[in-house]
Amino acid sequence: MFERIREDIACIAERDPAARSVWEVLTCYPGLHALVMHRWAHFFWRRQWFWLGRFTSHIARFLTGIEIHPGATIGRRVFIDHGMGVVIGETAEIGDDCTIYQGVTLGGTSLAKGAKRHPTLGKGVIIGANAQVLGGFLVGDGARVGSSAVVVKPVPAGATALGNPARVLLAEVEAKREATAARMGFSAYGVTQGDDPVAQAMKGLIDHASGHEHQIAMLWQAIEKLSARSRELPGQDCVPADARKTECFDAEKLNQLVK
Repeated sequence: MFERIREDIACIAERDPAARSVWEVLTCYPGLHALVMHRWAHFFWRRQWFWLGRFTSHIARFLTGIEIHPGATIGRRVFIDHGMGVVIGETAEIGDDCTIYQGVTLGGTSLAKGAKRHPTLGKGVIIGANAQVLGGFLVGDGARVGSSAVVVKPVPAGATALGNPARVLLAEVEAKREATAARMGFSAYGVTQGDDPVAQAMKGLIDHASGHEHQIAMLWQAIEKLSARSRELPGQDCVPADARKTECFDAEKLNQLVK
């Protein structure tokens, strides 16, 4: 038990820059307290002391604001940061080295008793603040769920899920961003700059339109040069008076709107 607590304290110190000392983590981090009490509750639950397991879970919820069903399975070095409002259901499974922020729900969408109703998190998963992961599916190793996302379908390993309902960005498509995030270190709250796929698509369309604007302006300039001689003859100008020969498309301003 003490080895597990030492691991928990070490992972908190690694992932939370606000942690200043072992004593502070041990006494002031409700996520740590909730996990320790869950281990007691899970011990009772596995021995079919169901009431005692539920009561221990209830006391932990009262003291920490974190509700973990005693039937849930939680791996090593899991960090519940801040933690207030976190709810973890009975059949949820959380792998090693996961990080969960405040307001997260690992919930179910089925009322069938004995069924797998709650999600399974692989190793190293990050669940951002107020995210809802609902259903008995797998969130793969190293995946990230952004803040306030609502996830109702599996998330592949290494992918990022964002929005309501969540949209999945595959890791191979975002390889360059992942490399940048890795250089920056731990990705708090499950998101990095520019994760929203809709915003990325809009920015791509805006940049594409800007390129067209530039090409059209260059074409009109070329036509004007070619028709220079015809301008010397009255009534022979082949370039319309309202032809646009300069760019006026402000791509940067539109990109700012979709950030």
